[in-house]
Amino acid sequence: MLTQYRWVVVVVIYRNMSTAGDVVPVAYEGNTSAAVADWLNKGDNAWQMISATLVGLQSVPGLVILYGSIVKKKWAVNSAFMALYAFAAVVICWVTWAYKMSFGHKLLPFWGKAGPALGQKFLIQQAVLPATTHYYHNGTVETAMVEPYYPMASMVWFQCVFAAITVILLAGSLLGRMNFKAWMMFVPLWLTFSYTVGAFSLWGGGFLFQWGVMDYSGGYVIHLSSGIAGLTAAYWVLLASLI
Repeated sequence: MLTQYRWVVVVVIYRNMSTAGDVVPVAYEGNTSAAVADWLNKGDNAWQMISATLVGLQSVPGLVILYGSIVKKKWAVNSAFMALYAFAAVVICWVTWAYKMSFGHKLLPFWGKAGPALGQKFLIQQAVLPATTHYYHNGTVETAMVEPYYPMASMVWFQCVFAAITVILLAGSLLGRMNFKAWMMFVPLWLTFSYTVGAFSLWGGGFLFQWGVMDYSGGYVIHLSSGIAGLTAAYWVLLASLI
């Protein structure tokens, strides 16, 4: 009787495991605790946060120290604080309105709908990029929406540090040329009207994404946009100083 009971227990456990495996792939099962969502993969989430931390360290203290050390002594503090302020300002703007303009629901082919990314219900749910669904010409789905195996909070922070370093790279073209008060106004404006456009168009499901353009390493969204913006801003600041 005891042996039969043991076999019943084994069969029940096996069936439960099989049922769980049918819902989520084995590599992504999170059924170790009732507090862990089925879609959450701890490895994916850990690597996402490590990557975000490494990018953040390139900005603060990395570029803060670099910018303060490559200019004349009289511009050192101003240059360092340009980078420090840019990082802090982007964090505030990003969670207040810019994240959803970059990765939210589509408003225009190159822009998402603005909105806050701060609520608990929003941040603890599974990360999604709503506009990334690909459709055939007849309206049927070709590729489903992007749904990573980590929470929205990790996605918001990961993309935030990339937005911040883009503005800080732009600052390198304006060291010793731009007034700090002007820079304080420039950062949120450029983030809102330039960075979010590129981010949504390529990464958030905008028209370039739908055309099949891929940007895995930020060549377009980060480096090209900051380079062109830095060159343009430096030109106009220099022109204004000559006038």
